[in-house]
Amino acid sequence: RRVLGKWMHAGVMEDGVIHHPERGSPQGGVISPLVSNLYLHEVLDRWFEDTVKPRLRGRAFMVRFADDALLAFEREEDARRVLEVLAKRLARFGLTLHPEKTRLVDFRRPPWRRGTRRSQRGRSFDLLGFTHYWGRSRNGYWVVQRKTAKTRFRRAARQIGQWCRRHRHLSVAEQWRALKRKLKGHDAYYGITGNARALVRFRQVVRRLWRKWLNRRSYRLSLNWEAFQRLLQRYPLPPARVVHSNYVA
Repeated sequence: RRVLGKWMHAGVMEDGVIHHPERGSPQGGVISPLVSNLYLHEVLDRWFEDTVKPRLRGRAFMVRFADDALLAFEREEDARRVLEVLAKRLARFGLTLHPEKTRLVDFRRPPWRRGTRRSQRGRSFDLLGFTHYWGRSRNGYWVVQRKTAKTRFRRAARQIGQWCRRHRHLSVAEQWRALKRKLKGHDAYYGITGNARALVRFRQVVRRLWRKWLNRRSYRLSLNWEAFQRLLQRYPLPPARVVHSNYVA
């Protein structure tokens, strides 16, 4: 308990500045997922399994990572009932639902017939950095597909741009090695089946940002796209790579 208390008050360093949260686990801290799991195991997990599910009329399950959770219900009336009591349950333990992230989504499988309009395909939802939505498989079946959430894509691009700006004084080789590591790390998380288009688009954004800040290094040096392409031949960025497959042989 004392060790956890020290972690809670250790703070988080951002851009060389340490921030100490006044309440709750530190946002972005390495200990935060562990603290959330310890606390929510009793507050949410056990309560959902032992108290909620036996009272439902249909099937239900929950997926949770740290303080991000998805509660799925077979029947809409069950979902609405649980949503009403969930806020009260969390309030008993000093927790609140995020007003912008908490919503009821109709995620039923779309009609089987081909030519189904997009408005009939149900709504999407974001969880753990991915947008989950219904799409057609290669065989024509409806499957749940995932792509990088727009907010996460923009945040990752903004971080790359900030890094290129702050480190534009480094040599091209040093920048290249760092960007390679960042792209591989991006793929290690977002490189899943069905998300290749977003991975390729992220590469395009990274190349554009890198060229932009290389051009800011000197007013006398200007890299047009032709010159930048020659630079990429010498310092090639790794291609987009799907690391995690959803299909099991």
